[in-house]
Amino acid sequence: DAFISRLLGQMTVQEKIGQLNLITPAGGSFFCATLTPEDEAKIKAGRVGGLTGVMGPDKVRRAQELAVGQTRMKIPLLFGFDVIHGYKTIFPIPLGLSCSWDMALIEKTARIAATDGLCWTFSPMVDISRDPRWGRVAEGAGEDPYLGSRIAEAMVRGYQGGDLGRPDTLLATAKHFALYGAVEAGREYNTVDMSRQRMFNVYLPPFQAAVRAGVGCVMAAFNEVEGIPASGNAWLLTEVLRNQWDFQGFVVSDYTSVTEMTVHGLGNTQDVSAQALRAGLDMEIMGEGFLTTLPKSLKEKKITEQDLDRACRR
Repeated sequence: DAFISRLLGQMTVQEKIGQLNLITPAGGSFFCATLTPEDEAKIKAGRVGGLTGVMGPDKVRRAQELAVGQTRMKIPLLFGFDVIHGYKTIFPIPLGLSCSWDMALIEKTARIAATDGLCWTFSPMVDISRDPRWGRVAEGAGEDPYLGSRIAEAMVRGYQGGDLGRPDTLLATAKHFALYGAVEAGREYNTVDMSRQRMFNVYLPPFQAAVRAGVGCVMAAFNEVEGIPASGNAWLLTEVLRNQWDFQGFVVSDYTSVTEMTVHGLGNTQDVSAQALRAGLDMEIMGEGFLTTLPKSLKEKKITEQDLDRACRR
């Protein structure tokens, strides 16, 4: 804590905001991405906190050398990837794994994936879904909250091990928080409307189980929760996740989910980016609403430096 406090005290506002920016090189080539000169310049300027889609020791090392060797603060990058059911080794899809009811085996598959050199995965997907029309049912454990909760715990243990400082561990992400598997008519990105009783009895238990298992990251969902998009929903991201469950990690957006809040009628990119930060979202994947608008929002007092420091610290 003292080290981070000293570091924050030396950082400019733009450098703090840069730590909240996760990009895919080449503007969205998600798999096997290669850094462009523009990406490299952005990293050297301290405007990037992490990369996704960058695989392979040569590419990872090149990007990390830029961050550690050529930026003012020398803060390493996080490298994330969708390691859903194996990485270099492919296991059955999560729905198939769940049919085994074998928690030790499921944990082992995550442990094997964690040894392949990345440092962050956008997994496990712990969404409960009871509508087979939803195309992402295959990524989760099915419809039962008890089974989903036990698998969430097993996957977190497998990925993270007992010490995230070890090179053979992988930061886990519980996604998509929350209710993403309950979209109306099984239509991707659709709305969700349900009682809190059903939320807490069916859809939220696997997320709470992941938090209790020590998951380091939670990904916010695209959908609305009680009329407010999850990426800007303070009740969900702060009241439930942090105040009720005591989550100690950080919250990342889904891919462009912050800027897509404009489609919900919540204002322009500056408005929704400020709302997301205030609500408790700490890092943005693509979109770069944080990067491009938070300095202006700070000057206009739409956010505070405390909001910014809180996200950067996490």
